[in-house]
Amino acid sequence: MIGVFLLVCLFPCLLQAQNRTLHDFTVKTIDGEDFSLSELKGRKVLVVNVASKCGLTPQYEQLQSLYEKYKDRNFVIIGFPANNFGLQEPGTDEEIKAFCTLNYGVTFPMMQKISVKGEDIAPLYKWLTQKSENGKIDGEVTWNFQKFLIDENGIPVKSVPPKTVPLSEEIVSWIEGR
Repeated sequence: MIGVFLLVCLFPCLLQAQNRTLHDFTVKTIDGEDFSLSELKGRKVLVVNVASKCGLTPQYEQLQSLYEKYKDRNFVIIGFPANNFGLQEPGTDEEIKAFCTLNYGVTFPMMQKISVKGEDIAPLYKWLTQKSENGKIDGEVTWNFQKFLIDENGIPVKSVPPKTVPLSEEIVSWIEGR
């Protein structure tokens, strides 16, 4: 009887967690302003954790190219600087913004530096990486430049490994709906 009671009490909580979407989160921009991800309803979103001192840092160039090519076709990239891997993002938000702008001409939205794994994982990344939270995928962040593809309804579609370049056929096909 206790098991049935627990199931009845916990089941709605589990459904609620799985019914959350990207659009339910508010994050901070790299300039410290609130950004409600509900503003992205109707767009495909590529969420990526970035770092300035990583062997994969040159992916910023392809991320920017991808953004420029598809930004007018209901697509956006959101970059989240993180220092979780090899201390490869040690800078402040101001330093990160200057680095991205000066070296790669980044114009896609960049957010404040966060943690993408571990005990201090940001709520958005907890949702992105745990099927129990998002109802669709498990996708542990394994390194800098892990990419998450989110559909127009704010539902995660898949996690793409860090070494897969932004202009890969896999990502471009998804954006174009092929």
